[in-house]
Amino acid sequence: MNFLQDKKYLYLGGGLALLFIFWMALGTESSDAPVIYTTAKKGTFEVTVTTSGELRAKNSTSIRGPEGIREFRIYNVPIQRLVPEGTVVEKGDFVAELDRSEISSNYQDQLLELEEEESAYEIAQLDSSLTLSEARDNLVNLEYALEEAEIAVEQSKYESPAVQRQVQIDYERAQRELQQARKNYRTRVQQEVATLREIEADLKQERREVQRIREIMERFTIYAPENGMVIYKRNRDGSKITEGSSISAWDPTVAELPDFSVMNSVTFVNEVDIQSIRSGQKVDIGLDAMPEKKLTGVVTSVANIGEQRPNSDSKVFQVIIEVNEPDTTLRPSMTTSNTIHVNTLDDALFAPLETIHTVDSLNYVFKRDGMDVIMQQVVLGMMNDNDVVIKEGVALNDQLYLSTPADTAGIARQHLPAEVLDQYKKQEELETPDNSAGEQQEISEDFPQRGNAGNPAGGQQ
Repeated sequence: MNFLQDKKYLYLGGGLALLFIFWMALGTESSDAPVIYTTAKKGTFEVTVTTSGELRAKNSTSIRGPEGIREFRIYNVPIQRLVPEGTVVEKGDFVAELDRSEISSNYQDQLLELEEEESAYEIAQLDSSLTLSEARDNLVNLEYALEEAEIAVEQSKYESPAVQRQVQIDYERAQRELQQARKNYRTRVQQEVATLREIEADLKQERREVQRIREIMERFTIYAPENGMVIYKRNRDGSKITEGSSISAWDPTVAELPDFSVMNSVTFVNEVDIQSIRSGQKVDIGLDAMPEKKLTGVVTSVANIGEQRPNSDSKVFQVIIEVNEPDTTLRPSMTTSNTIHVNTLDDALFAPLETIHTVDSLNYVFKRDGMDVIMQQVVLGMMNDNDVVIKEGVALNDQLYLSTPADTAGIARQHLPAEVLDQYKKQEELETPDNSAGEQQEISEDFPQRGNAGNPAGGQQ
């Protein structure tokens, strides 16, 4: 019986011990969060900007619709037929067919105007012929009248002087009338010729307009100007031209025939990162369709003016990256991942961004000092998405807090000497955006990293 009681007490004591252990574990976990440390790293520090882009040919031949349709008050033309995008065509092959309904209406109107001008020209010719014919008949009559007056003068030799004078006057009058009629006839001929020439000019203009419309209508069937692969133009909203879309009279481009020998990756960088993008920067390029393929490139163009892209609230700037390697497998519209190498700093000391804390515009890290924690002021340099260069205040083996300690009331602050801060400030004023990487490297050489061992600050608050 004593053995059973001892065993019972033994089980009870063990259970109480287990409860105590569980209570300690749970109580400790709930009251004190686990502390995670890290240490600074030393090596090559690189600042990059990562974006996604789209492949486009650097050079291409445009496939364009008819030019000059604005002359006929046509500003948009629907597309009726298109060959599938990606079709390989040869020069002269069919590419697209445009809707002729509006231009056909203009053509019919122009034909009616041409018929009216032709009728007007025929009427003018008939009127001119009739008018000149009457004028010529009048000249003949006047010539006969002059001849009769001349005969009357000859016959009046035997008449009285008064009769002879009257006959002479009639003769001179007939001469003047014939001369005036001949002069008027020449003037009338010139007038009729000028009238016919004016009407004929209008007629020729109408004929040219009809011929012009015919030529434009023929261009509503679009053929490939060169050999290549058809890639359709993108609209402003990013969508591609399809059957039913319309082309503008100001830009009648329907498609492109890209030259695959040199490709560009067109990407858009947000307004925060664009300040660090420069022409000539190197780029690592990956392809979503072929992850195993790695390409390189160089930034060739950076837009000066931002734009609002669809489905985006912020302004972005277009950046064009030229692919270095010629590759026959590259095709337009392939999605690329671009890593732009903005800056590189050799032999730099850097730590995760989570270790940096800002208080009153000053940067600090929490680091272990034996069994204690101190709040050390630091001077920062370049930063990327994950890490930041620490120029001053941290040594290589210092243990840094990745999060703020639970209780910071009694933690001492150690500030850097004023002369050290002044030196860095002067160096920053001398730096320029075009040479920031080289000058930052010089800073690290002129002012080597100071660790916690010497603790140049030495001061405590």
